[in-house]
Amino acid sequence: MVEILNYRNSLPLNSMLLEYRLESILGAGGFGMTYLAHDTNIEKKVAIKEYLPVELAVRALDGSIVPINTGSEYNYKWGLDRFLQEARLLAKFIHPNIVAVSRYFEANGTAYMVMNYESGMSLSQLLKRIPQPDEPMLRQILMPLIEGLHAVHEAGFLHRDIKPSNIFIRDTGAPLLIDFGAARLAIGGATRTMTSILTPGFAPLEQYSKDGNQGPWTDIYSLAAVMYRAVVGDNPPDVVTRMKDDVVMQSLIAARDRFSPGFLHAINRGMEVDEKKRPQTVPEWTAMFTGEAFIAPPPAAGGAVEDARTQQVERTTVLERTSTTLARPSMMQLTWFAAGALVLFLVIGGERFFEKLAGKGAATSRPVPATKAQPAPATKAEPESGKDRPAKLSAREFYALDSDRSGYLTLDEVKGDAVLEQNFAKIDRDGDGRISLEEFTGFQRSRRRAR
Repeated sequence: MVEILNYRNSLPLNSMLLEYRLESILGAGGFGMTYLAHDTNIEKKVAIKEYLPVELAVRALDGSIVPINTGSEYNYKWGLDRFLQEARLLAKFIHPNIVAVSRYFEANGTAYMVMNYESGMSLSQLLKRIPQPDEPMLRQILMPLIEGLHAVHEAGFLHRDIKPSNIFIRDTGAPLLIDFGAARLAIGGATRTMTSILTPGFAPLEQYSKDGNQGPWTDIYSLAAVMYRAVVGDNPPDVVTRMKDDVVMQSLIAARDRFSPGFLHAINRGMEVDEKKRPQTVPEWTAMFTGEAFIAPPPAAGGAVEDARTQQVERTTVLERTSTTLARPSMMQLTWFAAGALVLFLVIGGERFFEKLAGKGAATSRPVPATKAQPAPATKAEPESGKDRPAKLSAREFYALDSDRSGYLTLDEVKGDAVLEQNFAKIDRDGDGRISLEEFTGFQRSRRRAR
């Protein structure tokens, strides 16, 4: 059941607000509070959210809300307008994982949203009971939320404050995204510093500046940080701290014995500090969790040039699977695997095989006269052999580790090699969460030079 709270600045309990009788307080914060009420017309429990920014306004003796002074009146009305905009938008949504607003109205000098009352608990409360849920449980929570978030983004809206306390888990286990906070951000930009309205650890870097480049990738960071909290069992580090000492990847690597590489990789990509390195849309991010190929939508009419990042996603999407386990390989997969093994044999072992054949032929042929000078064997003075051998050895080691034949090494594939595990982030120069052959051979050459 939802925790019942007391709050001294609330409307009197058992009082009437239009046809709604206020029974208790479900929650309260710096920008308003939520009541549990009884709709006397249809005999149904509802939740009512009231706009009350405590830094800008107070409740008068008659129950109305009034600005603290004339200086705060403009900001109060601005925030009130944004609160109503949020209510109008949410009233248009019909999605099982987005909080539903059935009605909104103005009264007492402020505004109210009427929402369906849901029985359950917040994700933050759930994580206190189950500090580290397993992957199947987290996927049951995450995937419906991702679908709801995509619907919000398609409508041109951002949540901007996703955190465990703003994810509600119904008694049935179905998740619900709540508290979009449009008014919070509008007021925050006008009256408070941006950092004071952020939730450290769950807010990306672009939210620390009023000129930050915010978009769907902003909400993706926050939801990825929620998953990090559930996987690691501790709040994610603040993004400003990460710029100096980033431990996110190492913390996720430590959980690889309990979670699949693809799941951890998608969380890591969603929490990139640089917003340009994150998935730019929810479908792109979803493909990383499901292991499916992300197909970008066609370019807009008029011959608009497709974004370069979208083109890159289309080229590399198959490689984003990051060792997602397949239940049973198909005949086509086995055929390609056999073909790949044959090519690898010809590249690595074919040369030696034909050299042996050539050696047998030489043994049965006419002997070379002793007077004919023989070519001297290659020595260290010959630069070509000294250059080629390390690269060939590195390539052989690379393909031996690349178990899924994707052309990249993932965290799971280097498991057991202490050197590669400890230096994974260093080797991965482009920060895409994978090690390419070029990055691998470059690292091996640098190790040999250091010796």
